[in-house]
Amino acid sequence: MVTVRMFLAVAAAKGWELHQMDVHNAFLHGELDEEVYMQMSPGFASPIPTQHIQLNVLVYVDDLIISGNDGTTVQQFKDYLSRRFHMKDLGKLKYFLGIEVVRNSDGIFLCQRKYTLDIIFEAGLLGAKPVGTPLEQNHKLALAGNSDLRDPGQYRRLVGRLIYLTITRPELSYCVHMLAQFMQQPKDEHWEAALRVVRYLKGNPGQDQEAHTVSCSSAEAEYSSMATTTCELKWMKGLLSTLGVMHSDLMHLYCDSQAALHIAANPVFHE
Repeated sequence: MVTVRMFLAVAAAKGWELHQMDVHNAFLHGELDEEVYMQMSPGFASPIPTQHIQLNVLVYVDDLIISGNDGTTVQQFKDYLSRRFHMKDLGKLKYFLGIEVVRNSDGIFLCQRKYTLDIIFEAGLLGAKPVGTPLEQNHKLALAGNSDLRDPGQYRRLVGRLIYLTITRPELSYCVHMLAQFMQQPKDEHWEAALRVVRYLKGNPGQDQEAHTVSCSSAEAEYSSMATTTCELKWMKGLLSTLGVMHSDLMHLYCDSQAALHIAANPVFHE
């Protein structure tokens, strides 16, 4: 979803229109008589600023988002695809991968209201009383009893849907992170905690990632996060370059841990 949000951000900044198309029976068009190996084109980089037409296509299985700086070219490309494949023109981008897209003069806004209402309905809590916080204060989830949940799959499905909801609801990141730690063998208390998140969503239905390493100190955790963030920034810079957004200046990474900064500046750790 980082790529999708970056794509939308560039379109919003440049004032490009966003169109959506869908391929009917996409997998029926994928039969090949021989093995085909493809390599990404290096593209075209103009040495001087010129007036040119830029067309970007974001493909996710059978869903396409099409954008560019020339509306006529975008329409011609859509017509070409419709002639070659059985396509459905969905018009302006409004709904993509469970995310509602609203655009006005202020920018592009993402919302998962329908997705949230589906979660509430499937949990059977449409008539439940909302709560003000997604997680109880001073919770004891790590000290849950021995009563295993009868249907662990139900818990995993709900937590999985909540994880996807954090795309537009970052305030859920902490509680969902906690619930995701008990996917292997959830208890009844964990299920009740997950339902509390759903009741919180009922009051307002309108990407933290778990660390892959165990840090032994706060300095090590900060340093590890700096390395992960640096990799993410370099990847995003390359993606922006592909979308025609050049950024020649050095990227600045800020950190409030003096210990982590000293580790990063020590050449011994970079040999």
